[in-house]
Amino acid sequence: MRSDGILGARGGGGGGGSDQNRATASVAVESRRRWLKRRETWLVLLGVALHAVYMLSIFDIYFKTPIVHGMDPVPPRFSQPPAKRLILLISDGLRADKFYEPDVDGNYRAPFLRNVIKNQGRWGVSHARPPTESRPGHVAIIAGFYEDPSAVTKGWKANPVEFDSVFNQSRHTFAYGSPDIIPIFCSALPHSTWNSYPHEYEDFATDASFLDEWSFDQFESLLNRSHHDPKLKELLHQDKLVFFLHLLGCDSNGHAHRPFSSIYLNNVKVVDKIAERVYHLLEDYYRDNRTSYIFTADHGMSDKGSHGDGHPTNTDTPLVAWGAGIKYPRPATGHSHSDSVTSFVDKHAHDMPTPYDWGLNRVERVDVNQADIAPLMSTLLGLPGPVNSVGNLPLGYMKLNEEEEVEAVLANTKQILNQLLRKSHIKMSNSLFFKPFKPLVDHSSSLSQIDELISAKRYEAAMKLAVDLRNLSLEGLHYFQTYDWLMLMTVITLGYTGWMIVLALHVLQCYSSLSGDLSRKGHLSVQKRHSTKVYLSGCLLMAILTVLNLVEHSPPLYHAYIGMTVFLWTQILSEYRLIRGLWIYLRERKAGYFIKLLFAAAVSIVIVELLVHSFTERKLYTWFFLIAGFVSSVLLHISIPWRSGIPVFVCISCWFLSVFTLMPAEIPDNNNLVVMSGAIIIVISLAAKWLDTHAEGNKFWQSITFHESRKPMWSKLYFIQIILVGVSSVMVSLSTKHRTQNQELHSSHQFINWLVAGSSMVLPLFSGNGILSRLSSIFLGFAPPFLLLSIGYEAVFYSALAVVLMAWILFENASHHSSKAKDSSISEQNTEEHVTIGSEERYLQLSDVRIPLIFMVLFNVAFFGTGNFASIASFEISSVYRFITIFSPFLMAALLIFKLFIPFMLVICAFSAITKLVRVPRLGCYFLVILFSDIMTIHFFFLVKNTGSWMEIGNSISHFGIVSAQVVFVLLLFALTNLYTRTIRVKPLSTSPSLKTL
Repeated sequence: MRSDGILGARGGGGGGGSDQNRATASVAVESRRRWLKRRETWLVLLGVALHAVYMLSIFDIYFKTPIVHGMDPVPPRFSQPPAKRLILLISDGLRADKFYEPDVDGNYRAPFLRNVIKNQGRWGVSHARPPTESRPGHVAIIAGFYEDPSAVTKGWKANPVEFDSVFNQSRHTFAYGSPDIIPIFCSALPHSTWNSYPHEYEDFATDASFLDEWSFDQFESLLNRSHHDPKLKELLHQDKLVFFLHLLGCDSNGHAHRPFSSIYLNNVKVVDKIAERVYHLLEDYYRDNRTSYIFTADHGMSDKGSHGDGHPTNTDTPLVAWGAGIKYPRPATGHSHSDSVTSFVDKHAHDMPTPYDWGLNRVERVDVNQADIAPLMSTLLGLPGPVNSVGNLPLGYMKLNEEEEVEAVLANTKQILNQLLRKSHIKMSNSLFFKPFKPLVDHSSSLSQIDELISAKRYEAAMKLAVDLRNLSLEGLHYFQTYDWLMLMTVITLGYTGWMIVLALHVLQCYSSLSGDLSRKGHLSVQKRHSTKVYLSGCLLMAILTVLNLVEHSPPLYHAYIGMTVFLWTQILSEYRLIRGLWIYLRERKAGYFIKLLFAAAVSIVIVELLVHSFTERKLYTWFFLIAGFVSSVLLHISIPWRSGIPVFVCISCWFLSVFTLMPAEIPDNNNLVVMSGAIIIVISLAAKWLDTHAEGNKFWQSITFHESRKPMWSKLYFIQIILVGVSSVMVSLSTKHRTQNQELHSSHQFINWLVAGSSMVLPLFSGNGILSRLSSIFLGFAPPFLLLSIGYEAVFYSALAVVLMAWILFENASHHSSKAKDSSISEQNTEEHVTIGSEERYLQLSDVRIPLIFMVLFNVAFFGTGNFASIASFEISSVYRFITIFSPFLMAALLIFKLFIPFMLVICAFSAITKLVRVPRLGCYFLVILFSDIMTIHFFFLVKNTGSWMEIGNSISHFGIVSAQVVFVLLLFALTNLYTRTIRVKPLSTSPSLKTL
């Protein structure tokens, strides 16, 4: 019989021939094996290098700093600034609703600031952009730009790049508050006076409002010292001064006690009282009405006591401004409460009316973006705006005449335009084919026109032109920030696509019958000189592109990205004969073949897309296994001609596993469930042992229960493993009970746990070499360490996953058995047609694509079945307390990672056994796994985020990284599990006369 390979029929094998022919064939086979080993070693090394290099590309594309240097400051052209000094009060973690709404008694928590809103100043909501963390929020307020995406590599406390701020431009800055915030802006600022409390003061077990009092006390002490220090008094009476009080209390109390707690709500009153005391202190000190006051928050606080994402409770913060240069309150007009030029960065709807319970519906509200506060402060003091600021000056807050308003907006516009021009200059000086931002090619004429309109006192027209120019400048900044995106993303996408084509061609050439079929039909008769021309052309193209990159001063990694992509496509084109032959071969196929091919492709794409979305929605696996259980049971019912319980077993096992992806990622403690899981493991293993012993004579079971010989010690070994599982279950209970009661791990318990876990993993190496007996032994061998590292339902997941792996093996065995039954009437002349790769391996067929696809599903279930491998939630530290309680980060981390690896080991052991069962090359299936994984990699490449919460950004990077690393990760696990699976034996072909083809 001639059955289909991936793309073609098998080559004829013929059984006859002389001894000399057999010897020649043997030499050829050995030569081919050596060639294949060298080629695949090279392919694996190429894959590792490619994924390592391309993984770094996201930092050049998504996480490049927007900050540039070398711009000149642009002060507003005022005859006299509105204010001589400014006080900035930032209440860390203060939610807008908790600040504005009344308490349960109908009393407002911030009476002083409410009085300011109604009688002295302006108010609104300042909209923060995620990540709503402390450092990004303060940078937006004080420096005027949003989170530098390159900070993803440094966390939220460190500055990735130096930047300008209002403090830098001031004559002198006085700052007091948290050690996590104040040093960011003042530690390297020579014209600053600052102090921060020790980190030890930030104790979540206490009421943190005393931290706010500490900041105020420092400020009050400063003013008091000036009465006895003439130099300090002289400095305090200079202009362009900034006073900054960072009030951490609400943030600490929100984390520790939640924002609905009395402690947090009382802290709002403390903050209001501090604002009142600061106001009266300064007014009594200066008595010149030249002080501006800004009160706001860096971010809000979720109901759970956390922050970081883009929920309104985190992005909406209060803003109150009063004093010199600030407009007085106005009655609400019923129109939008936002500044007319503002588009909000947190992407929520902000045309909603002010909540009625705030009691401020009759007072005009002016909302701003958080970065708009920086140009507001600069303009009030007559300072140049921070040179890296992207904030729009909120005129709704400022008390200026028409000319001053236009001059202020024009200075704001020039400051943003200067950034654009600087970025344009840098890019142009390093580009051979520079593409300018076309709308601002003639920016100088626009500036001249604005000046002419101001001179003619046509302020309204000048304002419109200045605002339009500012908006275009902001668009231009985005244009240059993403200038290389198209080129880089095209190169990387072409690289991944080229790599997948290289893999596909390798599998077709080495693991399918395609090459032999094409050779016999004369489709590979193109001269080999073509390959030399291709390589020379590839080298020439790479040299040209390298020179271009050198001329443009491109980063070194740009050379690597482009070089890798050119190399891959050169390799593809060098296989022109194979590709040409494949095209001719496909044209000769009938319509039915293409229907099969399209169906296989469609199913593969659906499964791969399901896996992509399962990274963010674990419940998809529930639906997958519910459907898979039903479909597979129906297929088994059709393929097994006699009555059997196998279809029911497969269905129930899939449905049982589907339950786990509905459970929470945070695993609750349940000791009894872990102990019960030990009993479940023993029952499953005894059932497998009974089947292995009593079903060997059955033709259906002979493939998985075959043994070359049976040794008496195997049965003894099996029961020793069962005893070790029982001991580990008992030790789970004893160790936890003793540790809970005595707050320590008993040394004898610790010794027994280590001994049981270590010895159990060695025993499977000495077990029977049949598929069922070896896999059952591996299941028992890894059970004790997994149980001892479990704290809840994940212990049951171990058994559920093993049962599904057994169901997969039974499904493949049924397919294997049915194919033999169908071929039993065929002549034995072609018995060896399929055995063309090795003595016990056949060529891959189109239907074999199911094996790597099922493997990928189960492998990912091992990732996400009991949580999220990419999330800290999966790393519950209490899992290691039965082995160690004294803090040892490396050992604890190793134990936690080992626990997560155990399910992967089971999946790969089952995968290796199945490749032996159905006699397909394991490395060929591995390359198909990598090919499908890289389809997911490309998808995740485009899903990487550089905005949003740190969790959203981090998860998008980890998803891309996890899938990219599978080329190495899966290979290492293959090598490790090979210790357990390399001696597995299946029934030889010579003893299976009924087996003709697969």
